[in-house]
Amino acid sequence: MNAQSNSTPRKSMAGVRLRKHADYQRAYAASRKRQSSSMSWFLAPQTAEKDSCGPAGPRVGLTAGKVLGKAPERNRIKRRMREALRRHIGLIPAGYDLILHPRRAVLTMEFAKLEAEVVRILEQAMAEAARAAAKLNGSPPPVDQS
Repeated sequence: MNAQSNSTPRKSMAGVRLRKHADYQRAYAASRKRQSSSMSWFLAPQTAEKDSCGPAGPRVGLTAGKVLGKAPERNRIKRRMREALRRHIGLIPAGYDLILHPRRAVLTMEFAKLEAEVVRILEQAMAEAARAAAKLNGSPPPVDQS
């Protein structure tokens, strides 16, 4: 019997991943680098595509360069990051591209701490997306109550 039959169904990251090099380059050009304790991240609004029909959903990209270690270590970092993102996929702001650059510390840190940091980054991204939307609409930005 399947081990996941008693748990909630798995959400897939298949439709929300950045895949093309050009998309990464466009996101880097349209955003600024932000830092957290174990990774840096970029948030950029998506551009209107010629072949898209309707509003685009959120997309996430992960990078793991050779500076992070050999292939098995880089793959483990990416697996851990994807799982943390998959659990909180609803926090990714719609209409934006988010790129995460993990540091080597992600390999050895407790998963709960990694997940908490990913949630913190996603919440900051949501707040920034809300500020950008308010700025476009001409209304005052929302006040942070934290």
